[in-house]
Amino acid sequence: MAQLRLPPTLPPLFPELPRRLQVDASTVAGAIGELDARWPGLRDRLCEHGPTLRPHINVYVDGRRADLDTPIDAASRVDVIAAISGG
Repeated sequence: MAQLRLPPTLPPLFPELPRRLQVDASTVAGAIGELDARWPGLRDRLCEHGPTLRPHINVYVDGRRADLDTPIDAASRVDVIAAISGG
């Protein structure tokens, strides 16, 4: 199963959501779908309607920038990073 890491801003919004977990999916979209099935509403925090990733969400698969169609395999590491702005 692929290792998935989430930004620290998400777990407080979803009870029992860990920052690091394993997913069994073949694409980034599939991994997000698996998370949304377990924690309804999570997809809306990461994706816009369309479907596309929200502009402030960056996903990397094995260190390379990814989109929803990017394939993942059992040995992949998927990092979801939320851009933070401020002054």
